[in-house]
Amino acid sequence: MTTTVQFIEALSDSINEMPLDNDHVPVKENRNMNDESRDWVEEFRTLFDRKVTVYKNGIQNAGAMFSKEEEDFLRSIGATPQEIFDFVEDWCGDGTPDPETTLAITKLRRDYFFQEQQGQFPGNPISESEFPSRSASLAGLEWFPRIIEKARAKLRGELPSDLMYSCGGDRRFLNKVNIDPVEFLQTVWEAGDNVDYIVKFVTDRAKLTRSNVVGDD
Repeated sequence: MTTTVQFIEALSDSINEMPLDNDHVPVKENRNMNDESRDWVEEFRTLFDRKVTVYKNGIQNAGAMFSKEEEDFLRSIGATPQEIFDFVEDWCGDGTPDPETTLAITKLRRDYFFQEQQGQFPGNPISESEFPSRSASLAGLEWFPRIIEKARAKLRGELPSDLMYSCGGDRRFLNKVNIDPVEFLQTVWEAGDNVDYIVKFVTDRAKLTRSNVVGDD
């Protein structure tokens, strides 16, 4: 299957061809960096690489890993230290998601932050108890309802600190249907409240994947 690979390649090209927010005027008081989008991307890449080194050197706690300046930078793009720590931890421990996927997920959250939330953080995070259970099913697929709500919360900046979008369970689900976590997050944003849109996207991709596997035998 090349569909997901092609999506990531196209997305990577779009990130490297910044600026990304031509139709949006950011809320300046919520940004502590140069307005050029290339600057936040490079700053993020540098920060992520630095935190990987810090993690490997034994500082493995989100509260101790980030300086106030770094926290302010992350907040200016709609992110939190805990979110980035989770990506650092999984990259160091599992080898996935890779740094460019983390950047692409962060970019989508940043875009949503400015375009849909006008650079304002929401109120309190959603309680973990409010998410569908791990065994909940939709369209015959376990985990599907849970990852939809996690993706929505990720976009809105409402994930509780003990949940991560693109965790191991999310990745197993997405691998099964041959969808990248960035692609899925983008689809959830496009769908809005239309769950059927998400279901069709995922089930069509799953069917295509199965047909290609059968065709290869």
